[in-house]
Amino acid sequence: MKKFLKSYCVGFIISVLLCGSVYAATYFASSDVTYDNGVSGLKSENVQDAIDELYGVCFPPKAGDTILDNTDIVTSGDGLYEDEYEDGRYFYKGANPNNYITFNNEQAGWRIVSIEPDGTIKIMRDASIGNIAWDTLNSNNWAKPASLNTYLNETYYNGLNSMAQSQIVAKDWGIGPITGRNNDLANQIYDENGTKWNGKIALVTVSEYLRSNSNKSNCGTFDLYNRNSRTCKNTTWMYIEDGWWTLSPQSGYSGGACSSGTDGGGGNVVICSDTYYSEAIRPALYLSSDIKITGGIGTQSNPYQILSTGQF
Repeated sequence: MKKFLKSYCVGFIISVLLCGSVYAATYFASSDVTYDNGVSGLKSENVQDAIDELYGVCFPPKAGDTILDNTDIVTSGDGLYEDEYEDGRYFYKGANPNNYITFNNEQAGWRIVSIEPDGTIKIMRDASIGNIAWDTLNSNNWAKPASLNTYLNETYYNGLNSMAQSQIVAKDWGIGPITGRNNDLANQIYDENGTKWNGKIALVTVSEYLRSNSNKSNCGTFDLYNRNSRTCKNTTWMYIEDGWWTLSPQSGYSGGACSSGTDGGGGNVVICSDTYYSEAIRPALYLSSDIKITGGIGTQSNPYQILSTGQF
């Protein structure tokens, strides 16, 4: 393993214990520092990222470990929270928690939404796969199936590699309609879960989007989020500039579903609109409880890596 700090200035001496060996570097604290790890090939000019990346290489989780085995549960800031609405669920919240994961050979291309009571792990793609209508016939019945349902579970699923396909498990998804601009998240979750669809690939719900926000007092409900839209976009890792569809249909209108979008003034709001509109799509799915964490610490430079049954 090659690991060192390179610097172009001289100054005080520091000694660092790395993987059982002592290394010395001479440098002033400055931005002119590069970390180079010969094993992973990763480089970083951010010292904290270098430390995090080294820790994951020196002390990677063992096969059989889970994210919960290796992650502290937090109550503020960025990190993994115990959910207060559904027993046994844990959600990643905040602007940039360490929830990056490699899936389908997409290095750090996915992020963990939640850890489920049955040991499955819900993930969503960090970037959109393109702008697609929720339903080309303007229905909000996901189980009909909606045209996006068909696309994700046939065309998109078939495009995943065989290892990725084996890591996905079919689950019950809450597809119940919700009331827009409501101020009762517990009741909204109840409504979402009032109708179920079983399948492999879908989207996150509005309540899951809201639960990714670490600023509960200002952003913890549909109504609060929209009233504080310019602030709320800064405390959720799910925010992207493009409007993107969620799984949640709109109550009282058979052609409406809800998405995250801009408010025209620099804010980010949750809105409900006709499903034939094309919005960004960020697929979500559940990883089987049989997968194991084999390395990584969840940062973008050192994401979680997974093994499937038969690989360990």
